[in-house]
Amino acid sequence: MAVCARLTHRTASKVAPSAVREAVRSVITYSTEEKPRKFTETIELQIGLKNYDPQRDKRFSGTVRLPNIPRPQMKICILADARDADHAKEISLDSMSVEDLKKLNKNKKAIKKLAKKYDQFLASEALIKQIPRLLGPGLSKAGKFPTPVTQQDNLGEKVSEIKATIKFQLKKVLCLGVAVGHVKMTEDELVANIMMSINFLVSLLKKNWQNVKSLFIKSSMGKPVRLY
Repeated sequence: MAVCARLTHRTASKVAPSAVREAVRSVITYSTEEKPRKFTETIELQIGLKNYDPQRDKRFSGTVRLPNIPRPQMKICILADARDADHAKEISLDSMSVEDLKKLNKNKKAIKKLAKKYDQFLASEALIKQIPRLLGPGLSKAGKFPTPVTQQDNLGEKVSEIKATIKFQLKKVLCLGVAVGHVKMTEDELVANIMMSINFLVSLLKKNWQNVKSLFIKSSMGKPVRLY
């Protein structure tokens, strides 16, 4: 129990839900009333870190599934066997067969173009091992190596899971940005997503809140609003 209490104290949120709600209201008001756009703006959580040396300290990486899908328009494609291709058609999900992949002929430009066209990829379990042979390292280099889909998986649920999952990954700089929602979501949905994102990020950090320099939320075309 003592360990649990100590961990909870270190990772306990220093950002109150009421403060997040106020910031969300400000972002939404600006984007929907003051300066409405012709597209649905994404809301991003922007994080500044401190007391971290990306060269020496272990670079963290972690994914968390949010309660509400932050990017419903996310473009996903499945590299599919015949069974999954049929299921993909039923839910209007783009798919590519082994024959389609062979036609790319390991052409680096074509594979780069494919990686750019989609935000994420899925692949039938039977195809996963063939992908490096068919496509080379292109998707891995783009950070988009496919997530496997087993025969037991419900394809529609798998797509929802991918759309709801965000990734925190420290690279060479001490700032990160992740999509946590969009301006057409309700305040409650955004607050829930932002609180979960912050608490998960803090749990990944070596010294928890001592590594957090700043937290902002910002819509695609709006002004950043400080949370911490």
